[in-house]
Amino acid sequence: MTDPAGRTPIEVVEYTDPLCPWAWGSEPVFRRLRATLEGRVRWRRVYCVLFGHDDDPPADPVAETAWYSRYVEGIGRHTHAPRAFRLSRVAASSWPSSLVAKAAEAQGPVVADRVLRRLRESAFVLGDPADSPALALSAARGVPGLDLDRLAADAASDAVLERVRADHREARRPVPHVLSVRGESPHPGAAKETPDGGHRYALPTLLVRSPAGIRVVPGWRSYEEYASAVEELEPGAAEGACRPGTRGGPRPVPEPDRAGAQAADDRSVAAGRGRAGRHRRRPAVACGCRKVCHPG
Repeated sequence: MTDPAGRTPIEVVEYTDPLCPWAWGSEPVFRRLRATLEGRVRWRRVYCVLFGHDDDPPADPVAETAWYSRYVEGIGRHTHAPRAFRLSRVAASSWPSSLVAKAAEAQGPVVADRVLRRLRESAFVLGDPADSPALALSAARGVPGLDLDRLAADAASDAVLERVRADHREARRPVPHVLSVRGESPHPGAAKETPDGGHRYALPTLLVRSPAGIRVVPGWRSYEEYASAVEELEPGAAEGACRPGTRGGPRPVPEPDRAGAQAADDRSVAAGRGRAGRHRRRPAVACGCRKVCHPG
């Protein structure tokens, strides 16, 4: 793939999951970055499938949900992202939402972005995660410009299933750099160990690739860090993004703890469909659950 000038365009790969709380908290920063880079890069989402449908059921679903609610609340102290007042359960699987999000890409980037946002809202605003095909399609209902019948057919197709399976495999082939990551971020993004002894990317992770090389920015980071990774490989691609207040450029860059607050302002907490609970200090918890120990 080349641009009109015959150059290979820079690619930005976003490793994510519709039901990941750290990805939800990073959404405003990524949205700004995509707007800044529009027309200059190829942006590709890879769905990790954070919650697998082959996990054993929890021994105590109520206790697991209570623990996970506190976990999401703790993340919200950093991201300031909207949070459901009450979470009904931990998602049984993120395959259905990943399939619907991937299928929505066939209807264009604007529709795909809106569908993904609705899927995230299901868990983190409404408290009812879209963890079945019916719930995932229901979450997307009413998105402007969306052909819901086409979405349902595409999400159930073998072609989309294979694309998400390919995403699942790709997310479990992390670059060596992320196997040991340190930093001041509360979620620096070191790769997570998988049950088979391998590793997967922590979510979210942004990988920037061009003929000049690769840069990877794992975990929860500031806008400047993401934009700088692009600038290192393609000077001018994110022009103004790393200099707050540059005339004609983006608005002053928010620090991570303020980025999620932008999401709350944008949404007015989902236009009244949910409300953010007050954040309390998360107590230390020794968790023996099957799948929520590493949800990022």
